[in-house]
Amino acid sequence: MPKRKRTSKPVDASAAQRDDNKLLPQKRHYRQRAHANPFSDHALDYPASPAQMDWDAHYPAFAGEGKTPEFADVGCGFGGLLIALAPLFPETLMLGMEIRVQVSQYVHDRIVALRATSAPTEPAAHGPYQNVSIVRANAMKFMPNYFPKHSLSSLFFLFPDPHFKARKHKARIISPTLLAEYAYVLRPGGIVYTITDVRDLHEWMKAHLESFPLFEPVSEDALRAEGKGPILDAVYTSTEEGKKVERNQGEKWLACFRRIEVERCN
Repeated sequence: MPKRKRTSKPVDASAAQRDDNKLLPQKRHYRQRAHANPFSDHALDYPASPAQMDWDAHYPAFAGEGKTPEFADVGCGFGGLLIALAPLFPETLMLGMEIRVQVSQYVHDRIVALRATSAPTEPAAHGPYQNVSIVRANAMKFMPNYFPKHSLSSLFFLFPDPHFKARKHKARIISPTLLAEYAYVLRPGGIVYTITDVRDLHEWMKAHLESFPLFEPVSEDALRAEGKGPILDAVYTSTEEGKKVERNQGEKWLACFRRIEVERCN
């Protein structure tokens, strides 16, 4: 009898995916409390000014191009928003800011693993996830130390700590003093995205942003008409907190504001 020709085994895509997933960090190995006191001494290292920040070390594929981050996710948690947006805007540098040690380490390790295991896709000329990074930082104290004036186009505050007690409201991430710093680093036309599942916090953030002279409200419909639908979809669904709210069938409250241009008098 003639010998049968050997046929090559079909590639098991799911098995390959499982192998890649084994290389990704697991959150269970990065246990940390849900919140951190922003007024505590966290022994942080931070640049004295944006000029001293070595962005080439964070984005080596973009080294020498002189680019700085345009998207900043304040209190980025486990990095869901960053990972969702990175492939959608491959030429836009994105930075997560997270104060908790283990959580920021997880995001760092996750980015390293994704860069190593993700297949290149068009139009990511620099390689997958090369445009995303993380710093352990207290944004309430050191935001202007990282970003040059008017350098950001998007600033995200997704499901921030509500600090329910009145005496803790001073620790909320949106306040008149902090809004001045956010307006400084956000370019005219840039967008502040806020979302929470706490109605009181939503009203707080919305009221403070509405009363600040350098921001004006912009509707979700208007942003989607401008092509920012993918960003809004990620704001709603990409974070751990957002997914938890969906599982619990809770409500999400979105408020977005545009940094306005101010005409100077001669």
